[in-house]
Amino acid sequence: MIGWIIDLRNNPGGLLDQAIEVSNVFLRRGEIVSLRGRDASKVRHYYAKPARFKSDRPVVVLINGGSASASEIVAGALQDHRRATVIGTRSFGKGSVQSILPLGRGAVVLTTARYYTPAGRSIQARGITPDLVVEQELPAHFKPDELDNDGEAGLSGHLKSDSGEEHAGSSSYVPQEKASDRQLQAAIGLLEGKPIHLRAR
Repeated sequence: MIGWIIDLRNNPGGLLDQAIEVSNVFLRRGEIVSLRGRDASKVRHYYAKPARFKSDRPVVVLINGGSASASEIVAGALQDHRRATVIGTRSFGKGSVQSILPLGRGAVVLTTARYYTPAGRSIQARGITPDLVVEQELPAHFKPDELDNDGEAGLSGHLKSDSGEEHAGSSSYVPQEKASDRQLQAAIGLLEGKPIHLRAR
């Protein structure tokens, strides 16, 4: 094996602890993600743990407009530590933390914090920009706007980015045939040491 390809395309996320566990496999030290709420003095930091399995093999992470939440945490952590090359298109931008508060027979879901990458980048309404932007070639019968994903920034009433800078999402199309998958082929080529001429972020 010459390296790892972590395909997070169209991965809507999941549990925070699992995002930390995945990132921890490839990071020997350093912060993975931080959570910041309204009180600036209360920041929760999550760090890599040395006891976990580690791999020194090269890593490529694939993302697109369907990559959100926990998958963005993994991509952002490995990118900030320069542990992986991120290939694809801008991710969804779901960087908010929800807490569920029981209320009678139901519950209330409140947004209580934001996710930040190790370099202090907010994911909310901005997403993760790949190191190498690779667009998929859409089949002739698809219209570009049919697969465009406006991301978190395109949702009505979304939580605004704290920096004021927001970015729309990107296409979430992934071909079924591996040979037609430009992003996957770029990742394989990178691990094999082939020259790749792509638009960098």
